[in-house]
Amino acid sequence: MQILSTKLNCVRMASTLVAVFCSLLAMAQNVDRPNILWIVSEDNNTDLIHSYGNAFATTPNIDKLATEGVRYTNAFSTAPVCAPSRHSLITGMYPPSMGTEHMRSTYPVPDFVKFFPRYLREAGYYTTNNSKKDYNTIDQLETWDESSDKATYKNRKPSQPFFAVFNLGVSHESSIHIRQDSLRHDPAKVPLPPYHPDTKEFREDWAQYYDKVETMDQQVGQLLKELEDQGLSDNTIVFYYADNGGVLPRSKRFMYESGLHVPLVIRLPAKYKGLSPHKAGTTTDRIVTFVDFAPTILSLTGIKIPQYMQGKAFLGTQQQPPRDYAYGFRGRMDERIDMSRALRDKRYRYIRNYLPHLPYGQHLIYLWQAASTRSWENEFRAGRLNEVQSVFWKPKPAEELYDVVADPYNINNLAGKPQYEKVLLRMRKDNHQWLTESRDIGFIPEAILYQRAQRAESLYTQAQQEKDMDRIIETAEMASSRDVKHLPEIINRLTDANPSVRYWAAVGCTVLREQSLVAKESLLKLLADSEMAVRIAGAEALYNIGEKQVAVRALGESLKSDNPFARLQALNVLQTIGDDALPALEQARSLIPADPKLEDYNARAAKTLIETVPNR
Repeated sequence: MQILSTKLNCVRMASTLVAVFCSLLAMAQNVDRPNILWIVSEDNNTDLIHSYGNAFATTPNIDKLATEGVRYTNAFSTAPVCAPSRHSLITGMYPPSMGTEHMRSTYPVPDFVKFFPRYLREAGYYTTNNSKKDYNTIDQLETWDESSDKATYKNRKPSQPFFAVFNLGVSHESSIHIRQDSLRHDPAKVPLPPYHPDTKEFREDWAQYYDKVETMDQQVGQLLKELEDQGLSDNTIVFYYADNGGVLPRSKRFMYESGLHVPLVIRLPAKYKGLSPHKAGTTTDRIVTFVDFAPTILSLTGIKIPQYMQGKAFLGTQQQPPRDYAYGFRGRMDERIDMSRALRDKRYRYIRNYLPHLPYGQHLIYLWQAASTRSWENEFRAGRLNEVQSVFWKPKPAEELYDVVADPYNINNLAGKPQYEKVLLRMRKDNHQWLTESRDIGFIPEAILYQRAQRAESLYTQAQQEKDMDRIIETAEMASSRDVKHLPEIINRLTDANPSVRYWAAVGCTVLREQSLVAKESLLKLLADSEMAVRIAGAEALYNIGEKQVAVRALGESLKSDNPFARLQALNVLQTIGDDALPALEQARSLIPADPKLEDYNARAAKTLIETVPNR
């Protein structure tokens, strides 16, 4: 018995020694593992940061950080709006591959896709988020040790490494909706981009925005001082970046440099300098995009990058070769439907617009809360804008190409100019290749995606399995080209077995307007299509060839659908037809709840429709 007791004591002692050894080993490993601090500002592009070349901007703390770290001159969000771009950040995946491109959505990701801080947490990191998430999918609560407006890395265990995110909302779009009593930046001296008219409202909104970015910069300074006061600067890699461009109209939500080109400064302490190919105090023109951030953090912390991630690590032990392009996308923005894709290399920005018949400046309630937006529209209606300033209010070209070096404001479209044909063809081809390679499920109308999201398989899995994806994308490219040579094939595809192909064929008829009159009989048959999205697209095409009464009747009936995105699609079409939408107004009113707190995108679109169409 005594022998047995002795053996048990030995086993317990051995177990204790193993536990102590493991604990000491973990502590030793943690000493060498960097902390990561993310400071994320909302809605500001590179133009608002002094060290990126704007002498009017007041950002001394970010500028100082740039002298201590590396300033990236070609960093890009994947989307020009927060929720879809934040999905890229948290997953390392491209939202159009996931079915999460639209603003906003809650479609789930496949089970194997983890929000990347979970990998850090499982490896012993303390993960905190203060406090915005907005990842455009179902939340993964196990990602964080703390996530609240009080979350801080200070609550970790002794010697435990941390990954901490601080989101600074002071520069958010909403910051210009209410006028401040006084402004630190002089509206009379504020620099205006050439696409904005010189109105009192624009000058005041721009000046107020500069003030908000200055306040944001002060908050950056406070976070860096706090890190220093905690004695953590020498062990912490600091990222500063913005979640998308913005916020004055034609920046946030739009596919230009102003909407997608974001500031990025990364400071690595001396002990971790071997994890970066760049020296402190320098700049790099390497192209990085938000899908690259997740694998880069894993690479910096010595955690194996999952194979499913589409991003490329640009720092750490698992660095990959630089990418040739930053890929960008635009889907539905709140209650307004639109669709564009973009490629950006170090010299050119290429944009492909798949709904070119729609103007850039579709009325969106949140955007119209800015006095500058309303003043811009008023100036257009009064006929006081020049050609550059008027473009925003007109239908889009199918393709846009800009030399971002010579034309940083993206106002001189080079698409169609003979001397740039090779560049255009290259980027058009590479855009198509990326769409097919990434299995871009955004080419399936959202009303159909909504139905498909009810299946057991995620939209990502369905995109991988979609046998007609190439044909759908090909049809969308023909439909948006405005080239009448495609009309015979477009008409042929109005009867295709795949509903998304039929949808894009109908869009092609809308884009060609009166030229598609020969498709009338085929379009009339679409009004009995099994898919509501196809019926609505057919009705829109019929309206544009003069079949107004039957089209408006079909659109009004669509507002009774139990599919919220079919209703939204119909409301968007009705918004484009002005007074002819009158017969559908009563049905539109039924979509507005009595309690404003219950309003959704259908209600927003219905409100705008009712307010802009005369009530006779």
